[in-house]
Amino acid sequence: MLTRRAILKSIAALGLTGVSLGAYAFGIEPRFRLEVRRYQLSPTRWPANLHLRLAVVADLHAGEPYMPPERISEIVDRTNALGADVIVLLGDFAAGHRWQTRSVPPREWAGLLAKLNAPLGVHAVLGNHDWWDDTDAQRRGHGPVIGRIELERVGIPVYENHAVRLVKEDRAFWIAGLGDQIAIMSGRKGKWRQFRGVDDLAGTLAKVTDDAPIVLLAHEPDIFPEVPDRVALTLSGHTHGGQVRLAGFSPVVPSKFGNRYAYGHVVERDRHLIISGGLGCSILPVRFGVPPEVVLVDVGAKPTVS
Repeated sequence: MLTRRAILKSIAALGLTGVSLGAYAFGIEPRFRLEVRRYQLSPTRWPANLHLRLAVVADLHAGEPYMPPERISEIVDRTNALGADVIVLLGDFAAGHRWQTRSVPPREWAGLLAKLNAPLGVHAVLGNHDWWDDTDAQRRGHGPVIGRIELERVGIPVYENHAVRLVKEDRAFWIAGLGDQIAIMSGRKGKWRQFRGVDDLAGTLAKVTDDAPIVLLAHEPDIFPEVPDRVALTLSGHTHGGQVRLAGFSPVVPSKFGNRYAYGHVVERDRHLIISGGLGCSILPVRFGVPPEVVLVDVGAKPTVS
């Protein structure tokens, strides 16, 4: 039989549980956890004799206390230790939220990312917050944004509708980087605000000059329905897995497709998309069920050791 005392004890226990979960979501998971999420895939159009390992760093959102310089250095060290052939940066280096005790300026976070190292280089695209954070670029309606200038200053190329051909053990592949899809804001906040992209998918892929496989970097995954079969793999960030994810479902996802492109490995019409859960926070400094992650992708069959 339920008594008044038992009910009050249950309410108190629920309250303590809620406080504990809230403390974890705001104070522990976003600040102190760091995982490596691994994927192994062999797309149909990927050469059988090419094994490529890519490390993916997405959505840093640099700013204290949630993404201080020490945290970025930890991420750099963890990424370098993965032994990737290529490291790709998927944008949103700028904080993108007001919950900061100190802003980490582009020159500082770019200098830390300059320590990333891989045999076939480090390659980057920009995200929406890198554009939105640059008020001069917003006023002009075009780049280059400060984040791009600082990354290129330290030797990290930033691709805006551009592609580069790389070679591993005499086997070629392409890294193609798409301009951001919601880069320029106009109008008032709320439902009246409009966004204009600087992306050009057709123009980007037109720079691929042979039939070697393509890895496409696109900050927002919403471009994926338009990506042709010619692209073996698309890598995206932006959604943070919703930042709160329960039993494979994210209540809020910054995508017009909702949970379809919230997180993880998506295969549609034999085309592959991987959406990183990212590393930082946007809008609110909270993560629950989707801890910060560096993604490691092995594409193609690993060579056997005799």
